[in-house]
Amino acid sequence: MKKTVIAMSILFCSMGTASLKAQDSDTDTDARGNFAFGIKAGLNYSNVWDEQGQDFRADAKAGFAGGVFFGIPIGKFLGVQPEILVSQKGFKASGTLFGSAYSFTKTTTFLDIPLQFQVKPAQFLTIVAGPQYSYLLHEKNVYVYGSNSIAQEQEFENENIRKNVLGFVAGFDIIISHVVVSGRAGWDFQANNGDGTSFTPRYKNQWLQATVGFKI
Repeated sequence: MKKTVIAMSILFCSMGTASLKAQDSDTDTDARGNFAFGIKAGLNYSNVWDEQGQDFRADAKAGFAGGVFFGIPIGKFLGVQPEILVSQKGFKASGTLFGSAYSFTKTTTFLDIPLQFQVKPAQFLTIVAGPQYSYLLHEKNVYVYGSNSIAQEQEFENENIRKNVLGFVAGFDIIISHVVVSGRAGWDFQANNGDGTSFTPRYKNQWLQATVGFKI
């Protein structure tokens, strides 16, 4: 009996020591309270919502997304995460314009600057959400008509485009050592036409984004 008690005492002491070492190790590797900087790249899967005009029907398309991100801690469990991204959005569409059928693909390249607030419930998980400012850098339209019309092309090329757009993003980061796997969903609050007078289809961007990054 004495030998059994001694053996159990040694076992519990060993388990307690191992637990303390594990806690110390977790504390050493927990970087939630540290400033962070990193790069990321991946894909957008974008479409539009609140679309109006010319019997407008849109389908989603893929595009590039990538840039840099910063992690600014507010204690251990909260923080702010601004990002600067080059982000391709757009859609594929078909409809009618001036009574003629058309289809086209629109690719818009934005400089996206989301300002996300962080909640960090675990070392490996960060939940983010916040407003986003987007600036239109470039736009490309590819047209396909049954019979091509310069007037119809000009109608789209001359549309009154809004270059400064406000929106909202939300998502998560999964952190595995220095690797960050991210998922986002985003929506524009403002439509594409600058003052509402454009005759071409009106819409707002929406997108899903998946990226892989490296955190320093």
